[in-house]
This record gives sequence, structure tokens and C-alpha cells, in this order.
Amino acid sequence: MGDRTEELPLPLLGSFHSANESEEPLKRTGTIWTATAHVITGVIGAGVLSLAWSIAQLGWIAGPFCMIFFAAITIVSTYLLCDCYRFPDPEHGPIRNRSYMEAVRFYLGEKSQVVCGIFAEESLYGCGIAYTITSAGSIRAIQRSNCYHREGHKASCEYGDAIYMLLFGAVQILMSQIPDFHNMEWLSVIAAIMSFTYSFIGFGLGVAQVIENGTIKGSIAGVSAATTANKLWLAFEALGDIAFAYPYSIILLEIQDTLKSPPPENKTMKKASMISIFITTFFYLCCGCFGYAAFGNNTPGNLLTGFGFFEPYWLVDLANACVVLHLVGGYQIYSQPVFAFVEGWFSRKFPSSGFVNNFHSFKLPLIPPLHINLFRLCFRTVYVASTTAVAMAFPYFNQVLGVLGALNFWPLAIYFPVEMYFVQKKIGAWTRKWIVLRTFSFACLLITIAGLLGSIEGLISAKLG
Repeated sequence: MGDRTEELPLPLLGSFHSANESEEPLKRTGTIWTATAHVITGVIGAGVLSLAWSIAQLGWIAGPFCMIFFAAITIVSTYLLCDCYRFPDPEHGPIRNRSYMEAVRFYLGEKSQVVCGIFAEESLYGCGIAYTITSAGSIRAIQRSNCYHREGHKASCEYGDAIYMLLFGAVQILMSQIPDFHNMEWLSVIAAIMSFTYSFIGFGLGVAQVIENGTIKGSIAGVSAATTANKLWLAFEALGDIAFAYPYSIILLEIQDTLKSPPPENKTMKKASMISIFITTFFYLCCGCFGYAAFGNNTPGNLLTGFGFFEPYWLVDLANACVVLHLVGGYQIYSQPVFAFVEGWFSRKFPSSGFVNNFHSFKLPLIPPLHINLFRLCFRTVYVASTTAVAMAFPYFNQVLGVLGALNFWPLAIYFPVEMYFVQKKIGAWTRKWIVLRTFSFACLLITIAGLLGSIEGLISAKLG
């Protein structure tokens, strides 16, 4: 690979396409505070809305413990991955791995990269499905909130999801024609602001509801179920939801690649990860615990759309509007890497195809010229339509988040970082560190399997029910 210190850093989440070598090299200027901000922005998202429900299923002891446990796992995983940025020495090695996929290929080979790529692409595609479901629920919640305000809290105020999913899909078809990350910085900024806004509103409403109730609801065992088996399934599903809310391994090395040195990037990134995980965990615990304390056994699956809160209706509307605006941008953040990967592959496979490679310019009044590529237009439209169709078939917020969180937690956040760390540190088999990390990986695999089984059972039950 050689030393690539002066190359242009890849944009966040741009793991699936290479930087343009002809562009002017940029100097790395990132600090511990910019890295912390990137991590917090990447971690806090729609998953925070399901945490109160997750704690309700696990109870007052197991719920907060599981959140702290997942935070600890995330810290261990990120510490291992931070040392894989440079090779052979984690602090001064001349070889840089500027993205997660690049690191997997360098340390573990092309076959592992293919397997990792499948999980990564599936994770990004799944986020598109989850964001479609969540945004439709929030649009519906705005209508219901206004209806309850006009007609009273006992009114039926029932609205379907399908029309809102189709509306969100139509917007994403237009937004997906943004060429790449270099043209959507403004969208990412708006999405980050909206994420913090609705999360703080949800936290504040939970605190206000606890004060109004004058008591802390909930129990040590959590929400009761008809049978022990049902209780276990719900607890496992809650684990999947918590797993969805935490890991950010897939963007860590790209954030680390923005840092200046000295001090060594791995030390700065470890400190930034520790700070951001502490902040995120504190925030998650506040949102989850106050949500459960406010509603007890009636805690909704989505804190803002389940109508634990009716008033002030305008604040509920504002929070849900922020959710929608965040997810419009968030959908693109998680879809653009897939677009770049597929379009780059087709361009290399069919270099002489006009359909794949040619651009056509159109000039409309009052707007800059449009550059349309027919393959991009068709592929991205089909991609958005497919995520919309799957979301319409399985419009179940908690269950879908649980499946996605559990399915991707172990391979992307645990297995590949551990295996890369073994190669980077040249750790031999059956040494003490090898045994400890293998045990750690296996324990996380068991947690992932439990969360995945519980979430799939919940998804099937919701579909058949």
C-alpha cells in the first residue's frame, strides 16, 4: 500500500468507493472534538426512540445494565479497531487503512472483504427500510396528534401507513439523484441538527410526564407476558433494539483518517470514542429510563409516535417533523455508499456502455443544469422502490430495528475488529489475549443470536397477527 498520508480522506460512510486521485490533496486537521462530534452524530438516530420500550421489556435492573453492557462492548470493539488504522505499528506505521472495508481486505484478504461487504451492504439497505417505516410513522403521528387535539384523546384518529411510505419513497427518488457525498454536506448538517432536536424533545417530555405523574412507574421484572416463552422473546427483541442503537464500527476508521498527528491517531480516536460513548450512554439512559418511568407497562414502542404524549401537541408535532427531516437526510447518508459501490462496479464491468457511463445535460429555468445518467436514474429509482416495498410489507418499527441490530452487531462490530486485531498485533493462537478475545467474540455471538431470534419471532408474530 505504501504511505498515503497526503491523500484525500474519504467522506464519512464512503467505504465502498475510492477517493478521486486527481483531486487536490487535503491536510488532515481533525481533533478529538471533531471526532467526538462525528461519532455522536453517527450513533444517535432513530434507534433512541425504541430504548424506552426496550427497558420496559427488561425491567429496571436488566434494562439499564444491558445498555451499559452494550456501551462497554462498543468501547472494547472500537479500541481494537483504532489500532488497525496504521500498520505495522499502530501509532507510526507507514500504511494507513482509511476505511473499514479497506482494513478488512488488508488484514483478512479479499474473501473476508466480500463477506464483510455483504453484511455492510445489507446493513445500509436495512437502514433504508427502517427509515422508511419510521418516517411514515412520524408523519402519521403528526396527523393523529392534531386529530386528538381537535377531537379529544378518546377519538379514534386512525390513519394508515402505506400512503406516507409511498410519499417518503417519492421524495427519496428525487433526493437519490444527488450525485455523491461531495454534494450533500448541507443535507448531513440538517439531519444531525434534527436528530438532536427530536431526541432532546423526547427526553424532555419523559421528564415532564414523570413530574406530572408524581411517581416512577415500572418494575424490576419489566412488562409481564402471557407465558415465560413470550417474555423471553420480548427480552431478546429488546436486546436487538439496543444493539441497533450503539455500534459505529463501519465509520470509525474513516473518522480516524480525518485526525491530525501528532498525537498518534489511534490515541486520539480512543479518547474520542470514550467521550462520545459516555455522552451517548448517558443520553440513552435518560431517554430510555425516563420514558419507562413515565409510562411503565404502557411504554410505547416508539416514544414519539406511540402516543404516550398528547400535549403539548405542537411540541409532539415538532419532534415528529424533526424525525422526518432527519430521516430524509439519513436515508441518503446510508444509501449513497450502496449507490457508489454498484455504479462503480457496473462502470468497470461495462466501460463501453453508453447506458451506464454517459451523462445527458438538461437546462431548466431558474435551476442549474441537470446531468442525468440513465443507469443511475434507473438503478436508484428501483433501489428506493424496493426499500419502500419491503417497508410496506413489514411496517413494524421495533421488530425491524431488532432484526437489523442483531444481524449486524456481531459480524461488523465484533468479529471483524477482533480478527483484524489478531493480525495487526500478531497474536498467536491459545495465548492468554487470544483466549480472552475469542471468549469475548463468542459471548457476543450468543447475544446476537438471541436478539436475532427474538426479533424474527416478533416480526413473524406481528405479520401473522
